[in-house]
Amino acid sequence: MDILERIKKNAGGPIGMYQAYSHGYFSFPKLEGDIGPRMTFRGREVLNWSLNNYLGLANHPEVRKADAEGAAQFGMAAPMGARMMSGQTKYHEQLERELAAFVGKEDAFLLNFGYQGMISIIDCLLTRRDVVVYDAESHACIIDGLRMHTGKRFVFGHNDMESLRKQLEHAKKVAGETGGGILVITEGVFGMKGDLGKLDEIVALKKEFDFRLLVDDAHGFGTMGPEGRGTAHHFGAIDGVDVLFNTFAKSMAGIGAFVASHKYLVDYLRYNMRSQTYAKSLPMPMVIGAFKRLELIKTRPEYLEKLWTIVRALQQGFRDRGFDIGVTQSPVTPVFLKGDIPEATNLVVDLRENYNLFCSVVVYPVIPKGEIILRIIPTAVHTLEDVEYTLKCFDAIRGKLDAGEYKKPMPNMADK
Repeated sequence: MDILERIKKNAGGPIGMYQAYSHGYFSFPKLEGDIGPRMTFRGREVLNWSLNNYLGLANHPEVRKADAEGAAQFGMAAPMGARMMSGQTKYHEQLERELAAFVGKEDAFLLNFGYQGMISIIDCLLTRRDVVVYDAESHACIIDGLRMHTGKRFVFGHNDMESLRKQLEHAKKVAGETGGGILVITEGVFGMKGDLGKLDEIVALKKEFDFRLLVDDAHGFGTMGPEGRGTAHHFGAIDGVDVLFNTFAKSMAGIGAFVASHKYLVDYLRYNMRSQTYAKSLPMPMVIGAFKRLELIKTRPEYLEKLWTIVRALQQGFRDRGFDIGVTQSPVTPVFLKGDIPEATNLVVDLRENYNLFCSVVVYPVIPKGEIILRIIPTAVHTLEDVEYTLKCFDAIRGKLDAGEYKKPMPNMADK
């Protein structure tokens, strides 16, 4: 079959098949105005719980000033070219040194994007002789990186240490036959459910199985551990993490990422990561802005304290009201409900149209049929009043869900 004909008949794939009624409302919604707890959605102000702006830096006046000054001084084009060829600057190097020191590693390499950075790190570290063991709920960037690996890979049950041990036994046997090494990949904070990777327990297994550990701590950087240094510091396991990956898209409220490790390994990545060798360097305004963001994380502990004040109030409030928020140990707050896709659709419409509350919804095929996750992301710029209002809204929509009020035809919000 012709490629384009196949795509046309496929109706957009497992998620895109719903675009006829979801586009612009459930998918690709437009939140307008200054980034913060109150934004505009389809002409109405909503209480927004859907941005990973954990420390509230996205609209911080000092951050906006630094971004503007960086753009005014350098423009958006500088530096031109990839880092290896013509895109290297003293500012990129200085930021790498500061990031490495903050997370407790010898060196760091600044990346232009997080998603492609992780893919490239995995591709760069492994040969076909090596074996990978990874958590079943790893982020899509990890899965896509593993798709490039031509050697063996084994998946262990999410945060299941017995499953990890069993898969490490398989990996050890295969690596012994191929002459390769073993790489374990997990996350510091799992972005869907909010639970933490068991980094201390995983590190403890290294003596027995002789593997290296790569950790994606995108949601942990700035939110977990002393001073927000990350999940590995939260567990006191930073020395056992061989390769640490963080993005700027969460607590840093920016664009870019970095990988931190031993100096020799970072040097190897600098010269071998294809996503950096063949792509443009991180633009200067992003670099200059990142200095200010990192400075605020290090010097304004009250932002982290405020974040956790909101997190504790929100999560305890849900628990006190009998809501299921799973096993989250981080700011990520999933609320688990039961219902099919039409019910989830009507519930979200009710929240947005009648309660002026905006949060992300997750349904099948991302999670099993009959389940609904409303994902709440608290930030340091939310208030306790926001929390109390949200809890009352959730009490109301749960009552309607239980009463069957959301069992009606799915509205076509794309037409409105």
